[in-house]
Amino acid sequence: MKHILVPIGSTENAQNTLQYAIDFATEINAKVFVFRAYSSHTKAGTMINVDAIIERETNLYLRTMVNSCDIKNVEIKLISAKGSVSESVTAIDTELGIDLVIVGTKSNSIKENLFLGRTAGNLVKKTNLAILAVPEGYKYIPVSRILMAFKSGIVKSKTALKPLQQIVEKFKTEVHLLLVKTPSYTEEDLLLHKDLKALEKTLTISENATTFQGVLEHIKSQNPDMLCVFRRKRGFFKKLWEKNTILKEEFFSNVPLLVLKGK
Repeated sequence: MKHILVPIGSTENAQNTLQYAIDFATEINAKVFVFRAYSSHTKAGTMINVDAIIERETNLYLRTMVNSCDIKNVEIKLISAKGSVSESVTAIDTELGIDLVIVGTKSNSIKENLFLGRTAGNLVKKTNLAILAVPEGYKYIPVSRILMAFKSGIVKSKTALKPLQQIVEKFKTEVHLLLVKTPSYTEEDLLLHKDLKALEKTLTISENATTFQGVLEHIKSQNPDMLCVFRRKRGFFKKLWEKNTILKEEFFSNVPLLVLKGK
């Protein structure tokens, strides 16, 4: 895991998210790219270069944000791009190769009832990258215990588990698997893919209406430092992936949430 991308919004929690990413990168010797997207609506006949001004202001904001953190020995690069966050992130990944995106859960949203705000939710929905969503105010601690929840042991993507495997390798993390038997399960779902099996410290099988309910039942007893799920077309959040925001009543985690892309 060499390249970590950190999209920065304008919330008070942005500095906390960036500091978490820097602390995380320190442990694994990764480079951090701090990123912010901007847009402008220039009227016809405007003489000044609005895009250049906004880009300068964006870069100034990013430098100010970085300077407010303890950067330790982490190499940090600034990126500003005109356009949507998801499209820009995809373009950055194509050019640089991003291993992990670390983002604040609520991003630019001020709504108290949101778990995932528009930026985080949009990245989960529209990109193929692994996303690590950090709750508001969460301070970095080494990742020693991960609870991975899923309703099927089938893993078709050859790269979906790679970010998790790298975290386990770097942090010597214990992975506790939670297989949730939902009403629609098949016998095939109960068979663990060999790569999942290789990560397993313990395996708990739970019967619940949804994977989320299984998480609610077991997360306190497992007491993980991180929660991990797949982003599948018919998986953990099911219909929730169709939206750009997720309400706390629909899902909530008080530890960082690692979302793996399962194709």
